[in-house]
Amino acid sequence: MKTSYKTIASLLFAASAAPALASWSVNVGAISVLPQDSSSHLNVVETVAGLPAKSTEVAVDNNTQLGITVDYQLTKNWTIELIAATPFKHDVQVKGSAIDGLPLGSTKHLPPTLLAQYHFDLGDSRFDPFVGLGLNYTNFFQEDVSGELVSTLQALNVTDANDRVELKLKDSWGLAMQAGVNVKLADQWSAHLMLSKMDIDTEGRVLVNGTSIQSVDVTIDPYVWMIGARYSF
Repeated sequence: MKTSYKTIASLLFAASAAPALASWSVNVGAISVLPQDSSSHLNVVETVAGLPAKSTEVAVDNNTQLGITVDYQLTKNWTIELIAATPFKHDVQVKGSAIDGLPLGSTKHLPPTLLAQYHFDLGDSRFDPFVGLGLNYTNFFQEDVSGELVSTLQALNVTDANDRVELKLKDSWGLAMQAGVNVKLADQWSAHLMLSKMDIDTEGRVLVNGTSIQSVDVTIDPYVWMIGARYSF
């Protein structure tokens, strides 16, 4: 994911400026986010809990939702695609040390992604393989702290029952790569299969009464796959 944002933006602009065929397709099906996560260490938690330094990280679980992607065919080979879905929900927990698996909380997110796709001509109208490159924006919202984290902080005398504990995650911009295939089933219907790799990085913070007591940089970088039905207009 080292390609510059300027290069991706130029690719999207060049594709959108091409003569249009006015052909639309909608893909609907199951879409899953599988984080390939890593993070900085929970240094404050390690100190307060008496854990070894650099022994803890953050883990984010998988989630599947309803995916809806819209394609606009510009030329025989070039298409613009927008990936959307119902909100994903992920549980966040501690990974490593004596508190491995401690739930930290949960978050929802929407990752709208715009890609320029190149479709290969194999000489067989039934199979339409493609690759794509584009930009992803991930909006995190409805972050909730787990009851286990609240009780753990109280047990460590970091907070008491009157304190307000919150979890906040920073929105993310990143690149996205994609490969997939459409398999024609009837005149306007196809099967749609897609795999993407998205660059999603965020900063997570635990706040007590509005003051951050622990921040952690989290690299999510998920694989996103989708299988569904495709209808072309």
